[in-house]
Amino acid sequence: MSQSRLTELTWREVRRAGERGIALLPVGSQEQHAGHLPMGTDTLLVEEVVDRALALLDREPAPPEVVRLPALPFGHSPHHLFAAAVSLSAATLGAVLDDVLDSLVTSGYRRVMVVNGHGGNDEIMRLAVKRFALRARVTVAACSYWALTADEDGDEAGRPDVTPGHAGWFETSLMLAAHPELVHTPVPARAPVQPPPLFDHPPHPGLTVERHGEWERVDGATDDASGADADRGGRLLDGRARGLARAIRAFDAASR
Repeated sequence: MSQSRLTELTWREVRRAGERGIALLPVGSQEQHAGHLPMGTDTLLVEEVVDRALALLDREPAPPEVVRLPALPFGHSPHHLFAAAVSLSAATLGAVLDDVLDSLVTSGYRRVMVVNGHGGNDEIMRLAVKRFALRARVTVAACSYWALTADEDGDEAGRPDVTPGHAGWFETSLMLAAHPELVHTPVPARAPVQPPPLFDHPPHPGLTVERHGEWERVDGATDDASGADADRGGRLLDGRARGLARAIRAFDAASR
C-alpha cells in the first residue's frame, strides 16, 4: 500500500513506514462559520482535499508512500470567540505542532508535510515548520490547501476577490460539494458590509491591517454565500486535490 492511516498501524509498521514514507498532518479548526456552515468546516474541508489528493496519488504506477495522521481539529481562532470557537493560543498551537513533529521524528520519520485548512493557522504553522527544521534532522513542508491549484484549473481556480474568504461563496460551495447535509439552506443573501473590513480590504497593497471588533461587525463572514454552487465547489475541490497531489509528489522527489 502506498498510503496508510497512522491510527490503524501497529508501532512496528509505523517505524517501518517512517524509514521512507511521508507523514501527513491535516490541521483545521472549530469556529463560527456564519449561520449556515458547521463549526468544523475548516477541518472537514482540509480532510476532504487530503483524501481526494491521496486517492489521485494511489492510482499512479509508483505513488509516494504517505502515512496520514488524524486531523488536528483545533486551531488559532480567537477572532471568532465573539460567537463560538474552540481556540488555541498562537503559542499553544505552535507548541502542539512542535510536539507532534518531535514525536514523529522520534518515531522514525524524517519527512513530514503539514496541510492547513484554517487561515488563522497559516503563519503559526509556517513558523513552527521553519523553527523545527533548524533543530531536527528532518525535511518538513507546509501549505494551506486553498493556495494549491492545478495548472489547468483556469477560471475554476477560484474567485480571487473571495478566495478563500470565510463562510462565503468559496467555502460554502466546497461544503455543498463535500458535505451538503451540513449546510443550512437556502443561504440568505447578504448585502455588502460598509465600510468593508480592513483585514479583507487593506487600504494599501502589501499592508496587513487588523482593527478591533471587525469580525463581529461583519458577523464572521467575508462575502455573500447565497450564490454558492455545489458543482463549482466540486471542481474547486478537485483542483485543490490535484494541486496537493502534485505538491506531495514534488516534495517526495525533492526529499528522498
